[in-house]
Amino acid sequence: LHPRFSQFELNFLAFALTSPLQTSLISGGPATMLWSFVMVSIFTLTMALSMGEICSKYPVASGTYFWTYQLAPSRYRLLFSWIVGWLVTVGYWVVTVSVTFGTSQLVLAGANIYLPQWEATAWQTYLIFALVVLLTTAVAIVFDHSLPFLDVIRLMVRSLLSVIVVSLSVKASAGRHSAKYALTHFDVSQSGWTPGWAFFVGMLPVRPIHSLGAYTFLGVPTIVTMGEEIFNPSINLPKAIVWAVPTGCLLGVVFLLPILFTLPDISVLLAAPEGQPEALVFELIMGSKAGGFGMWFIVFGLTVLCGLSVTCATSRATWAFARDKAIPFHHFFAHLGRGRLSDTPVNAYLLSAVIQLALGCIYLGSTAAFNSFIAVSIMCFGCSCAIPILLLLARRRKPARDVPFSLGVWGYPLNVLAVLWIAFEMVIVSMPVSLPVQPSDMNYASAVFVGFIVISALWFIIDGRHIYEGPFIPD
Repeated sequence: LHPRFSQFELNFLAFALTSPLQTSLISGGPATMLWSFVMVSIFTLTMALSMGEICSKYPVASGTYFWTYQLAPSRYRLLFSWIVGWLVTVGYWVVTVSVTFGTSQLVLAGANIYLPQWEATAWQTYLIFALVVLLTTAVAIVFDHSLPFLDVIRLMVRSLLSVIVVSLSVKASAGRHSAKYALTHFDVSQSGWTPGWAFFVGMLPVRPIHSLGAYTFLGVPTIVTMGEEIFNPSINLPKAIVWAVPTGCLLGVVFLLPILFTLPDISVLLAAPEGQPEALVFELIMGSKAGGFGMWFIVFGLTVLCGLSVTCATSRATWAFARDKAIPFHHFFAHLGRGRLSDTPVNAYLLSAVIQLALGCIYLGSTAAFNSFIAVSIMCFGCSCAIPILLLLARRRKPARDVPFSLGVWGYPLNVLAVLWIAFEMVIVSMPVSLPVQPSDMNYASAVFVGFIVISALWFIIDGRHIYEGPFIPD
């Protein structure tokens, strides 16, 4: 793969415009929506700084499992890097499912603006999801060389949308709230959790379509996969990783505040079809279906661009792991395209699409099981980031002494905070949204996560230890 991304372009690969609001509405409302987002931004920054420091020493597409291989004791480096590699790859596959499935849910939410009584069946939802996956994959392959430019377009559209959302506070057909309500209103009567725990549950996603805080920054690790496609990666890649967080936080707050000041009745939003209140929020604030649909269309377009970016990152992670002989039929999936696609991982794109369609079938049998797969993405990415940071601490940070992007004396506290934050994330993400727990909203994320680790370890024993020689070490 050849360099094609700049630091500026990678800054906007990392985060989504927003994540659906339902969990935060249940878990406290405006106060949870705003302050949990700010809190997540602060602690995610410790993780980004820690990753940026290690990345400046090892700026390769293999990312965290290459770091693990380099930092782990020689006796265990193959096994550790194998497990982390599988966690990363599964995390990318699953987070891509969450984005494409979320896009299909937005399609249904837009349809419900004009067809409020229509409720899609599981098969209809899956068919829309499959169409989104196929179209996103096809566009990403054909326009792979233009994806850096599309990331810049996404920034421009996002900025435009923030301006438009601010303008909504002037319209405010649903009424305007006081600053006290917008910044401090906190109601957990719908949750069942204690107030403090409800706040924490509200800041992290436990469902693919109900999320806000950490999900918005789940794409920060995806920047790492572009390590071999950015100019001067030892300098620009860490900067892109770190600056993605404050940039996302600033734009997120600008986007959230007008919504909080003009937020319609929460009980009405929680009753929205398909669990998607965003389109209803815009409709009620604008005071008309046409106005609400216009706002929805901008959000939908931005979500599609986000899906293209995540799909691109997933293809790179899949290609890198196949290149390292860690995926069945690795020779095929590590093969690049031909002609104008000669430096595009076409087969890795196709594998990602097939896996998304396969995971989507789970939704037809059990929405609770499918939701757990999506929650696992946070656990996979979190664990894959925590392991190299822990290994760095175990080596008393000696490998970080000569890196271009050094944290200096702040290295120890920032690394420890990052690991503690990730551990806390993994606990919260395993919790159900509300109590009492029903079969339809049970969270099986922890069981699925452990299952993936066990399967990857068994596959290493059966096959991997015979062919896996560690991640590719570029010149």
